[in-house]
Amino acid sequence: MTHVMNTYARQPVAFSHGEGSWLVDTEGKRYLDALSGIAVNTLGHNHPDLVHALSHQASQLLHTSNLYRIPLQEALADKLASLSGMDEVFFCNSGCEANEAAIKLARFYGHRQGIDNPTIIVMEHAFHGRTMATLSATGNRKTQAGFEPLVSGFVRVPYNDIEAIRQVAEHNKNVVAVLIEMIQGEGGIHLADDQFQRDLRTFCDEKGWLLMTDEVQCGIGRTGKWFGFQHSGVRPDVVSLAKGLGSGVPVGACMVGGRAAGLFGPGNHGSTFGGNPLAMRAAKTTIDVLERDQLLENADKMGHAIRNGLRARIGHFPEVVDIRGRGLMIGVELDRPCGELVGLARDAGLLINVTADSVVRLLPSLNITQADVDTLVERLTAVITHYLGK
Repeated sequence: MTHVMNTYARQPVAFSHGEGSWLVDTEGKRYLDALSGIAVNTLGHNHPDLVHALSHQASQLLHTSNLYRIPLQEALADKLASLSGMDEVFFCNSGCEANEAAIKLARFYGHRQGIDNPTIIVMEHAFHGRTMATLSATGNRKTQAGFEPLVSGFVRVPYNDIEAIRQVAEHNKNVVAVLIEMIQGEGGIHLADDQFQRDLRTFCDEKGWLLMTDEVQCGIGRTGKWFGFQHSGVRPDVVSLAKGLGSGVPVGACMVGGRAAGLFGPGNHGSTFGGNPLAMRAAKTTIDVLERDQLLENADKMGHAIRNGLRARIGHFPEVVDIRGRGLMIGVELDRPCGELVGLARDAGLLINVTADSVVRLLPSLNITQADVDTLVERLTAVITHYLGK
């Protein structure tokens, strides 16, 4: 045992290096990485553009603090605003920090409306982070257990249920915002219905609420569009980002627009490391490569190839409940707990994970090739077929 706090059930493998969608462990074995650091390694491993950009930036400037202007931060904010239609961006270091900023902003908005106890509607089976506020917004009692008392100010409703939200509105006059994942990742790769999103946008406008979308896992091209909300044509008031934004360098962002723009001023929120030059260079390079190499289109195409390939091979198994997703955010749901598949796949040279007990989650890098997709489908098919005793 090491002196690292035992907060993870780590697998018995360590990696020494990687290339593209492949990782090599310290014993020399190669693995196809279908998880990409849980939707983080957008450009795969050892991407030459990212290596060059980070090496160059490290030779110039790593950190100055937000006491001073940071030109790279301003350039990235401009780019994100252009891609999203939002107005302002706050930079931080992680998804839970981005969601914390969103929660604080909703409460600040509520107080400015004269509401003493601002309330946010959140979804069942949601996952928004592990800090106290984001844990309280999360819809998983297993992750909350032992950390009570939770933060108040959240009301939970079923996912994709606009009527449940209307019912809350009738009985709770303190509601100021709705927080929703466009695709529930930890919850099992469940998609927010496009019509539900449009109805929710209309209802929030009627009530003067903020519509806040958690795109920590599905944002930055993973679904085949820059942001998950763009599939339905809605525009949120607040959007949280992280994971794939920096291709492995820690960076998060909280973007605001509409009635949420202009709320925060100096002293209302901050971050020591947020938006430092190294993180901004990583994020700007990631976006540049995504655009140049048309990787959003690749995510859409390769996502269809993976889902269709799996459906053709195992979709007819009665034990396979569903194969779903958008772009390169894919879930294969079985009719039973299947955590054992993680180790079986690892032994077969494939890195996956299982969420919601029974859903195999696939999150490969956005530059995955057709050859690697074929390998992914072949190996996962073999592992699931063996696991089910076919």
